[in-house]
Amino acid sequence: MNKFLCIIVIAFILISIGFGQAVYGAEFFVAKGRGDNQNPGTREAPFKNIEAALKMAKAGDRICVAQGNYVGLRDKGYLEVPLAIELVGGYADDFSIRDVQKFPTTIIPDRHSAASGRKPLLNIINVSSGTTFVLDGFVLDRGAQNAYSPKEGVIAGLGGRLLRATEKPADGASTVEEPLLCFTSKVNARVEGDITIRNCVFLNGHFAIQGGFKKGSVKILNNIFAANTMAAIEVFGTGGKKGPKGPIEKSGQVEIANNTILFTWSRLKDFADMGYGIRIMTMVGYDIHDNLIGCNVLTGIDHSRNNPNQWVKIDNNIIFLNKQAPLLYVEPGTSAAGMMERVKIGDMNADLGLASCRSNSDKMNVKLPLHKVYLQSFLNARYSEAADFDPNSPANVLREVLGLPKHGKLNTRVSMFANRYPLPDALSLFGAARQSGAQKPN
Repeated sequence: MNKFLCIIVIAFILISIGFGQAVYGAEFFVAKGRGDNQNPGTREAPFKNIEAALKMAKAGDRICVAQGNYVGLRDKGYLEVPLAIELVGGYADDFSIRDVQKFPTTIIPDRHSAASGRKPLLNIINVSSGTTFVLDGFVLDRGAQNAYSPKEGVIAGLGGRLLRATEKPADGASTVEEPLLCFTSKVNARVEGDITIRNCVFLNGHFAIQGGFKKGSVKILNNIFAANTMAAIEVFGTGGKKGPKGPIEKSGQVEIANNTILFTWSRLKDFADMGYGIRIMTMVGYDIHDNLIGCNVLTGIDHSRNNPNQWVKIDNNIIFLNKQAPLLYVEPGTSAAGMMERVKIGDMNADLGLASCRSNSDKMNVKLPLHKVYLQSFLNARYSEAADFDPNSPANVLREVLGLPKHGKLNTRVSMFANRYPLPDALSLFGAARQSGAQKPN
């Protein structure tokens, strides 16, 4: 009997560790405040930079990162992750405790880095089939790197409006219009496994999360998004198959749950284009549930890219104070922006032909700790145009003599546009509403 039990135990151990291959990968530690890249990367002797840990790590390993600002070697302003690992932040310097709000692990590049670090703050390069990449407990914020106007859209305590990449600031480089987090074919990424992004904060970016994957799944869970432009979340498939009327086979599945998504701004300061909380893209299934989605310039959720309705679930979300409507909805087969239907919350819970669309609400039963000045300024945000045309100006008189058309000048103004949202206010949103939106990280 003892011999038999020994055989069973040995067999169980061999199965558990995969006949010599460890079930769990190695663990490395990084602490900006007390680390050294010549250290072995242990809890007691951590690395100083995340890049040092990445050189040692293999797929399946975990890198634990203490509080501090990590903007790459020589402060280049971005980080590239070439393999599927777990990247976990929010630890105290000695790794004795983890608290994402109390010990923020940040990627916040400065203005100087905009001259050369014109890339996504975090770029996921390779997640091969059967592997999983996890980002947990990081703050990605481009607010210190962006260029803001010193004159237009100035709000006390928040500064001026965002300057587009096409607008040259008086000092330094222009705004970097790259996603905060990227895993897309535009940068030759190869994503065929699974990605999980949780307990993170995404602030003041041009797209917060933008990515494409060939197969697998993407889970975006329990994150805070504020003051990004274009869309907070845009994930699409690069595999699958297209038929004559649109996609007929999915690359995989996207779950977007328990996120707080606020103040997504438009492409331009005229508020006319983009500005989505979540943008449903093609070739993937979507399960969007239990999110707080509010105060976005155009709409909370955009469904205008001809992704099949039967691949989309939108349930139990609180969608509020978006300037156009909760949902921009277009029947598959149509794409013209003018044909977009602005769906009201009452109509969302009706039969739209989606796989599921129920229990969504525009009623906020809790008081979110939003930055009061930011909220009030957003609600009152206005764009205006004024033509400055003098047909009798010396220049226009000369044009008339030469047979040229007369010219005027169009002056545009905006009271607010993508002004910087403060990080402490964003961190306070974790756990602000029970069950809906981002909960306090474990």
